Amino acid sequence: MNDRLAGKVALVTGGTSGIGAGTVRRLCAEGALVVFTGSNADAAHAICAETGATFIPHRVEDVAAWPTLMEAIASRFGRLDLAFANAGTESGDASIEDITIDGWNGVVAVNQTGAMLAVQHAIRAMARNPGGPAGSIVVNSSMNAHRAMGNFVAYSATKAAAVALVKSAAVHCGNRGYRIRVNAILPGVVETAMISNLIDGASDPAASRAAYEGMSPLKRMARIDEIAALVAYLASDEAAFVSGSELVIDGATTAGMMGV
Repeated sequence: MNDRLAGKVALVTGGTSGIGAGTVRRLCAEGALVVFTGSNADAAHAICAETGATFIPHRVEDVAAWPTLMEAIASRFGRLDLAFANAGTESGDASIEDITIDGWNGVVAVNQTGAMLAVQHAIRAMARNPGGPAGSIVVNSSMNAHRAMGNFVAYSATKAAAVALVKSAAVHCGNRGYRIRVNAILPGVVETAMISNLIDGASDPAASRAAYEGMSPLKRMARIDEIAALVAYLASDEAAFVSGSELVIDGATTAGMMGV
């Protein structure tokens, strides 16, 4: 692994499992100093032991806890170069007819408000960086921003909102003269432990796997390391002119929505 992120300080929300954990590993492997958040302390301690990253318990929807988190990063590292707003949830989601207001509010709190708070506080921290305002912010949206799911209305709506959030923040940073880039990634189906468990627990695991893999014209799911590699690229100086973008990484799933 190269050291293109050597000396950069990164924050990853929702970093104790799945894409978040994979990204913590990738950023550390490329030389970044990584702080990650979440609520699964046991998983976090294992990741810290493996990578040398720093874990701070935190929930993205907790408005009052954000200043304390950012102060801890500033106190220890003196700067912030990357923020990956990865934390997300589908818990409590349903169709537009069936979702409860509590279910709706719970998903919005994490996926939409939590992402906004991550972007807001990251910009404020990066604006104070030694050498002037600079950094890279990445929000984990989803291909479902474009391919909405009928049985997950809140997830679909919040992931679409995340793309608009990114574009607004990117324009704001440019207008302010900040060298702070803001981008969204839109993964397709990723073979996380959660997806693997769903497949293994299905009545016909082979058919379940085939259904997931068949969603993409490439006939497979994405690997966690492929998503993490895209985040690492956006964090690097190689992506210095990439801002306000929505980078789809779904194996042409949404590209083929209108195809035969």
